[in-house]
Amino acid sequence: MNIPAGKKVYFSSDNHLGAPTPEASKSREKKFVKWLDEIKEDAAAIFLLGDLFDFWFEYKHVVPKGFVRTLGKLAEIRDSGIPIYFFVGNHDLWMDDYFEKELNIPVYHKPKKFEFNNKKFLVGHGDGLGPGDHGYKRMKKVFTNPVSKWFYRWLHPDLGVPLAQHLSIKNKLISGEEDQQFLGEEGEWLIQYCRRKLESQHYDYFLFGHRHLPLEIELNETSTYVNTGDWINFYTYAEFDGNELRLKKLQP
Repeated sequence: MNIPAGKKVYFSSDNHLGAPTPEASKSREKKFVKWLDEIKEDAAAIFLLGDLFDFWFEYKHVVPKGFVRTLGKLAEIRDSGIPIYFFVGNHDLWMDDYFEKELNIPVYHKPKKFEFNNKKFLVGHGDGLGPGDHGYKRMKKVFTNPVSKWFYRWLHPDLGVPLAQHLSIKNKLISGEEDQQFLGEEGEWLIQYCRRKLESQHYDYFLFGHRHLPLEIELNETSTYVNTGDWINFYTYAEFDGNELRLKKLQP
């Protein structure tokens, strides 16, 4: 994709809409929708890097209620011709084809390569990548197994959705104080993942969410890892103007 002069590519992640309650997250949702409304004026493309929702599960004819402001704004932007790309996170990993059919937004379950103005990007949510976190990796295999999804779908939504929301909050799957501390380059699994990828292929930028901490790390003279932060504590996002990628913070 060639980015025309005056246009930008935007990246954001980890809104966790619906947490800790739908009412409590509504103010965050309104800020996000306002931001979407502003960037649509110069957006060449928008990337949502996962955990837009704190929980999402698609039954055959039912999706979780709420989030109408966000879904409506995404539909408006997509209908205007601006591409939007969605990467599932560890909270909305049960997303199926609702976004694709209803909003015409492609959904990705793994990191994907993109190229903008001859700059190579690797984009994804970031969960389960790199060394360590073996417990989560095993859990993810169980949760994404088609048999597990089939059994869960037999729970009535009035039971299945509240149960999943309760477990999500109970297990601190929304950002906490631990997520706001940099663990050092050796302790950050996504940095290790990026370095290993560079052993076999060059990328100018690695773009991930999941970590909840805005990070901009030079991996070598030509490659940079950027974590977009979150819309809970930091309200940060990344912006590519066709030449450089910058981490930015929402202005009050």
